[in-house]
Amino acid sequence: MTSSTPIWQLFWAFFRVGLLGFGGGPAMIPLVHAEVVTRHHWLSDEEFADVLAIGNTLPGPIATKMPGYIGYRVAGVAGCIAAVVAIIVPMIIAMIVMLGIFSRYRDVAWIRGMGQAVVPVVMIMMAQLTWDFFDKSQAALGWLASGFMAIIAAGLIYWLGIHPGWVIGAILLVALLRPTGNKNAKESA
Repeated sequence: MTSSTPIWQLFWAFFRVGLLGFGGGPAMIPLVHAEVVTRHHWLSDEEFADVLAIGNTLPGPIATKMPGYIGYRVAGVAGCIAAVVAIIVPMIIAMIVMLGIFSRYRDVAWIRGMGQAVVPVVMIMMAQLTWDFFDKSQAALGWLASGFMAIIAAGLIYWLGIHPGWVIGAILLVALLRPTGNKNAKESA
C-alpha cells in the first residue's frame, strides 16, 4: 500500500477512466492500465496482469473490481471507496444523459453516428492491450507456449462457449499445482 498517494489523486485518475471509458468494462482496461501503470506507477505491468486475470475470474463487472482492488492497494479502504465512486459516478451520469438524449433523438443521424464512431477506437485500444499482454506472455513463456495457450483458450472460450473465468481459474490452478523445481533453480542462481 502506497500511503503517500493522496486520495484525491486516486479519485481523479479513476474519474478520468470513468469519464472517457466508452464501451464498458473491457474497453476501460487500457485506460486503467494507462493511469495505474504508465502515468502513476502504482502497479507494474506484471502486477496489473495479475489483477486483470484474477478480476476476470471473480463475479461482477471488471470496471468496478479493478479500481476497488487498486484503490485498496494504493490507499487502503478509503482508496477503494474513492476509486469505485470515481469510476461509477461518470458512468451513471453519462448513462442518464446519453440514454435521455438517445431516446429523444434516436432517429437523428449524428446521434446514431456517435456510438458507431467510438467502436473503431475501442477496437484499437483493445488490440494494443492484447498485443502488450501477448508480448509479455512470450517474454515469460516463449512464443510456442504463449501461442499454444492462446489457441487453447480461444477454442475453449469462443468455440466451446466456456466462460473466461473458468479458463483463467483452471490456468491458475495448474500453475498453483505445478512442481516448482524450475522456480527454485532460478532463485538460487
